[in-house]
Amino acid sequence: MKILLLEDDYTYKESIKEFLEEMGYEVDDFENGQNALDAIYEKSYDLLLLDIRVPEIDGYEILKTVRKAKIDVPIIFITSLTDINNLSLGYELGCNDYIRKPFSLKELKYRVSQTISSYHLHTTLESISLQDGYSYTIANSALSYHGDDIMLSSYEKKLIFLLVKNRGNFISVETIKDYVWDGREVGDTDIRMAIKKIRDKTDKTLILTAKGIGYKIEK
Repeated sequence: MKILLLEDDYTYKESIKEFLEEMGYEVDDFENGQNALDAIYEKSYDLLLLDIRVPEIDGYEILKTVRKAKIDVPIIFITSLTDINNLSLGYELGCNDYIRKPFSLKELKYRVSQTISSYHLHTTLESISLQDGYSYTIANSALSYHGDDIMLSSYEKKLIFLLVKNRGNFISVETIKDYVWDGREVGDTDIRMAIKKIRDKTDKTLILTAKGIGYKIEK
């Protein structure tokens, strides 16, 4: 998944970029608003992380422009502002969350994962066709093979839901942990076992793996 980062403080920018890349995200970073806005029009992103006070075009103006252009992407503001009026303005304009400086990388991880998961887990389709005869029904969270439902545990259902809604994109292990296990401490082994159980019930090629990147279901 791809994130655009706009931050004019070099130290913050580099530490955030490095941390997000370690989580498995692809990050394009910028120091001024105009360059960031140009990139938003040219590319597709799964999340915008925007500092508010940056050169040329500030974060608020980018937010207004993106929403006016109906670009479907979640936005988190990075800010040191504490004035509640500024916070209210961001939400009124359509941002999804704030993260206030100084912040821990653990907080960043949580906010990024939760925002991406909650924002992208929606669709207007009632049923989604997958590969090799598999399909997913939104209304009852059912994975089917040629019309026959496949029995899944609650964790397996949440995992399939996450992968289907983001089909075509690799989902990092950290994002899976945060969504499927609600942020509870689980190991990589738990993820692998959940994937294995689903593959045992379906097909080994339904869920693809990229070492160090994550898992995905193809469109």
